[in-house]
Amino acid sequence: MIHVIHTEGDHVTWTFPADPGAVGAARSTVRAQLHGWGLDGVGDLVTLLVSELVTNALRHATGPIGVSLVRPSGHDGILRVEVSDPLPEFPHERVARPGDEGGRGLQLVASTTRRWGTRPGDVGKTVWFELAVPK
Repeated sequence: MIHVIHTEGDHVTWTFPADPGAVGAARSTVRAQLHGWGLDGVGDLVTLLVSELVTNALRHATGPIGVSLVRPSGHDGILRVEVSDPLPEFPHERVARPGDEGGRGLQLVASTTRRWGTRPGDVGKTVWFELAVPK
């Protein structure tokens, strides 16, 4: 079950259970919100990156996963996306070998976004990224 935490204008936050269905639910929920904001042009990329980060959270954490979108306000043209989980350890970007099945998610985030990072939370951590979007 998806819990809507906050939906106020330019900021929306959801919580997804830590189960495999969370990835698809996060993708479709994020895509629908971007459509509602008229940001379909970044929908494919944002849903791909959210999928990667939610999948990482599922692999390593056992608690709920938070997803937040912050729409550009004024004329800054920056969409901020955040994925939170209760695990305090920060993820590390690594170089995957050709035969590795995983290890490319953070490389994908780093190579396709304006900037990205991590920060500690009250419980766990948040991985975030920013994308430039049409004004």
